[in-house]
Amino acid sequence: MAVTPAAADPAWVAKAQIEAKNALQSIFDLVQNDFDAMNRLIPRQLTSDVDMVEEVGRYIVESGGKRLRPLLVILGARCCGYTGKEHIRLGAIIEFLHTATLLHDDVVDRSGLRRGRATANALWGNAPSVLVGDFLYSRAFQLMVELNSMDIMAILSDATNTIAEGEVMQLANVGNCTMSEADYMKVIRCKTALLFQAAAHTSGVLASDNTDEIRALQKFGEHFGLAYQLVDDWLDYVGDAELMGKNVGDDLAEGKLTLPLINSLANSSKAAGAIITNAIDKRGTDNLESVIAVVQESGALDYTRQQARLHGDLAIQQLDALPNNSYRDALHQLAEFSLSRLY
Repeated sequence: MAVTPAAADPAWVAKAQIEAKNALQSIFDLVQNDFDAMNRLIPRQLTSDVDMVEEVGRYIVESGGKRLRPLLVILGARCCGYTGKEHIRLGAIIEFLHTATLLHDDVVDRSGLRRGRATANALWGNAPSVLVGDFLYSRAFQLMVELNSMDIMAILSDATNTIAEGEVMQLANVGNCTMSEADYMKVIRCKTALLFQAAAHTSGVLASDNTDEIRALQKFGEHFGLAYQLVDDWLDYVGDAELMGKNVGDDLAEGKLTLPLINSLANSSKAAGAIITNAIDKRGTDNLESVIAVVQESGALDYTRQQARLHGDLAIQQLDALPNNSYRDALHQLAEFSLSRLY
């Protein structure tokens, strides 16, 4: 039986979070040697004659993220029987692409906190953050050339282009209280899910000639990424800064409509909806408690949980087409870990 945020016992939540952390650690333990090799490669690829490039690059790359995207690369490749070493390079490429998007995102969003630490733009300023993000993009493409796979190059170049489009779509919809659920899903599919999809997809291309396996990994990554973002949307109205690495209500303060707000506006009275639209217009969290109350009363949080679970289940279903081994089990556990944040 699902536990709603209002009914969740703090001791139960703490226990669930410990169990989720232990489950994630068991996944990393399975591929520890591969992950350690990737973590050794990443700093070697951050070298530059420009001191600030190394300083900012190392700060953001080593900022404590879970590195789930490169984890998908390693698990996917191993699941399909890959015995080479290029998945280590591919994992680093994915991490550099992700880190570059974070640097650019934080500048666009004027964020001061990520993963519980000050953002690079808060410490060094916007210009260095943007330029180091560009450096990481270019270094990622240098590594792609070394992979010598036009198929992987095509997937990742298309992905980075679409991710940029997703960022622009999100920016264009800031403050747009008429944004539809379909349009929002398009934004997060481009902006967030696509790099998860590309990570899993390229791991299959690297490791397998079986089109069914490659397609299954591609779809797994897509639905995993959508579920992951929808959980983040849910957490923005029920979580805490320590758990999320950002402040509750940050999306509201930035004028971003996420699924809880979109669904609330569609299912609330005119007066209740005005509370949300006024908060979006003012770009602040002064009325955050009232907004959260409207979101909870509208049923939007339950709906967001259901949609996250739906995409998580769709991701898990894709695994039936993959070889039955411990790596496939780990991919299943990873999907469940993402959903376990819905305490």
